[in-house]
Amino acid sequence: MKFLIVGKASEETEAGALPSQELVDNMTAFNESLVKAGVLLAAEGLHPSSRGARIAYSGGKARVIDGPFAEAKELIAGFWLIQVKSREEALEWALRVPVPPGHDGIGLDVWQVFDPSDMPETSLTPETAQRHAVIRATLDSPPEP
Repeated sequence: MKFLIVGKASEETEAGALPSQELVDNMTAFNESLVKAGVLLAAEGLHPSSRGARIAYSGGKARVIDGPFAEAKELIAGFWLIQVKSREEALEWALRVPVPPGHDGIGLDVWQVFDPSDMPETSLTPETAQRHAVIRATLDSPPEP
């Protein structure tokens, strides 16, 4: 089972403040423990929303809205994508994420990632299932640069 652990933004991350060396060291140790356990698929921090954009749809048309966005507590500062055996294991890992001092109220979201195996067989045609398999195989072995 794959889970996405989403780290929420704070006023500091939205202002572009870089983390302390202590937090960088703690996050590096946490990421190393995920790697050692064989569960880490990806982990990245994100730039503030001022460097991002949203795509909004209305009337069948898309429009780009440049950041920054309001409500820092509703924004994402980073993420981990992990593969574990259960929701409980995902939550155990999320509870180990180092939290910098003074960041009460900033939290994490833990979301299970939909997998093709979660879909009833009747909802995918054989052709669609094959196309998904090709995409997955390509992701598992990307071409050499």
